[in-house]
Amino acid sequence: MPARYLNFRCSLPWLLLLLQTLCLIYSFFGFPEPGDVYPHLYPGFQDVNHMVIFGFGFFLMVLRRCGFSSTGFNFLLIVLGVQCSLVMEDFLRFLGLQYYEVDLKSLAKAVVSMTAVVISTGAVLGKANPVQLIVMTLMELIFFYISRWINTTFLQVTEDLPLMHVHLFGAYFGLAVTSRFPEPPPGLDKSRSTPKSDLFSMLGTVFVWVFWPSFNSLLTDSSMKAVLNTYLALAVSAVAAFMLSALTSKDGKFRMTHIHSAVLAGGVTLSYTAHSIRHPWIAMILGLLGSVITILGSHCLQRCFNPALKLQDTSGVHFTFGLPAVLGAVASVVLHVVETGIAQQWSDLSSLGYFVFVDIGAFCQTISTALITGLITVTILCQGTLVFKWIVILSVSYSQKQLTEKTFQQCLPNKGVKTWLLLLLQHPGEP
Repeated sequence: MPARYLNFRCSLPWLLLLLQTLCLIYSFFGFPEPGDVYPHLYPGFQDVNHMVIFGFGFFLMVLRRCGFSSTGFNFLLIVLGVQCSLVMEDFLRFLGLQYYEVDLKSLAKAVVSMTAVVISTGAVLGKANPVQLIVMTLMELIFFYISRWINTTFLQVTEDLPLMHVHLFGAYFGLAVTSRFPEPPPGLDKSRSTPKSDLFSMLGTVFVWVFWPSFNSLLTDSSMKAVLNTYLALAVSAVAAFMLSALTSKDGKFRMTHIHSAVLAGGVTLSYTAHSIRHPWIAMILGLLGSVITILGSHCLQRCFNPALKLQDTSGVHFTFGLPAVLGAVASVVLHVVETGIAQQWSDLSSLGYFVFVDIGAFCQTISTALITGLITVTILCQGTLVFKWIVILSVSYSQKQLTEKTFQQCLPNKGVKTWLLLLLQHPGEP
């Protein structure tokens, strides 16, 4: 085997062992006794679990050289991240910031929180190695919980609404991370797809589409209303995706890139308002607008926005999750103003303005935190030689051409660990 391929024997197993040991120790001393409540959440929890693990795993199989990365690493990050999410929730309880009990609802919140990590992983697919993905997962979870805490503590937003910011936070955190990764060499076809990868990706899209109503209704009180509104929005966005794909293509044919992204736009757009929309036609209009903004964004962003900012959005998370989430956040503010104003007959404008500023503040705070913390995270990942010299793999400067599926399965030169560390410290830029 070529000697240039990386070996994770000295880094990845020990990092996983360390994190798993810390989770076990904390669960032994810190977790309260599990509560036998919320049994009605189990069907919805299973749907979301299938959606996050199986659906998103195949959804990200759009690149021909990243099949195992999108499925295998996605599963590893989820099962590790759920445990870390439970630890973070309990740590907030320990600090007296919120009440916490280990039950099915807390587990459901942990799985929903991991959606942000999965979305961010799609932005850096094929660029980050497994150790970097694990470090990114831990840092993103910490920053996401900080963002949630700011929204619920200072802005007094209801507890479940910041949890629905997972699409917004995950998309812009991933964009910030991918903006600082090295650009691939010219002519490298690593970002291309094949008919086989498109087929698997479409299979994942269908699974995510089917289970998305359960995702939007899992933690809400008006679950049946959320299911109805989400399904109608998804149906309209799927029809609009096929229609707009044929209209915007030069040859008048369907493009899998459009359909793969736009059919989910309705579910993302209704993440904030699925439980509160009273009229189904409003949900259907939002689904249509979400599909339109996704397909138009796929044209404009990839040709103008991404090259100007040097963004390497591998899986198109910006126009698949970011833009529909922004549309949904704006729609939630508009609907809140209209419904509250009509109910109060526009008599208490000061109170109405306060709630509008709170909603806008939570939305802007989430995006700002995602972008800033994403840049901090990628700085740590890319400058691993200065920050994490004790982790071998983060001290290796690899070329994009070497970072394929084989990178995670091959070997380093047969040298001792001490000799290899000395070589890294002396020549940190050489693989």
